[in-house]
Amino acid sequence: MRPDGRRNDEMRPFSFERDFTDAAAGSCLVSFGRTRVLCTASIGDGVPRWLMGTGRGWVTAEYSMLPGSSSERIRRRVSGRSQEIQRLIARSLRAVCDLASLGEREITVDCDVIQADGGTRTASICGGFVALHDALERLVVAGDLTANPLNDQLAAISVGIVDGEPLLDLPYVEDSTAEVDFNVVMTGSGQFVEVQGTAEGEAFGRAQLDALVDLAVGGIAEIAEAQRALLADPPPARA
Repeated sequence: MRPDGRRNDEMRPFSFERDFTDAAAGSCLVSFGRTRVLCTASIGDGVPRWLMGTGRGWVTAEYSMLPGSSSERIRRRVSGRSQEIQRLIARSLRAVCDLASLGEREITVDCDVIQADGGTRTASICGGFVALHDALERLVVAGDLTANPLNDQLAAISVGIVDGEPLLDLPYVEDSTAEVDFNVVMTGSGQFVEVQGTAEGEAFGRAQLDALVDLAVGGIAEIAEAQRALLADPPPARA
């Protein structure tokens, strides 16, 4: 039995709170168990210099763990880990966005961890997609875009092996002792965007790899279904 009583293939309770803030073009508070991340999408007026004149847009991301998000105070700085994670978030979001249809504008998705209990990067991808969707949808409503450039959904989840058992959606107590640590990013149609896997101790075999991927596929399908239900209606109109 896992510390929180879940089955090996069971997700933590998760939720998306759309338009958590109303200053950004799109925002979402995403929760996976005790992990909570505020994701906001802001629309810029231009594109990076190397994209000027191409007619293509850009989606980038920033990630940070806020002070107070962990039991030990996190300093306000961009660490190597933060840079790695924000590049993962940005790559993943661009994989489901038609940058040519976006036009010459840049959208920045900020993912700020309010409370960390494992899976912050995967939660950021899930919530960042919702925030990005709503920012783009508001451009459509305003007449600045003819259609939403997103061509698929995007979700991610962590899996790992703890005490020889493949587990889905690891909180910190499991993640910190995992023999194998995986993060899987997929589209809503079931295509892989990124698979990050590391043996923290002994190497792992093909059967274990397959078991972890199967767990991730099932979890991501559940997340994608929740996203579809949430985004079936357009974002609320702004005053």
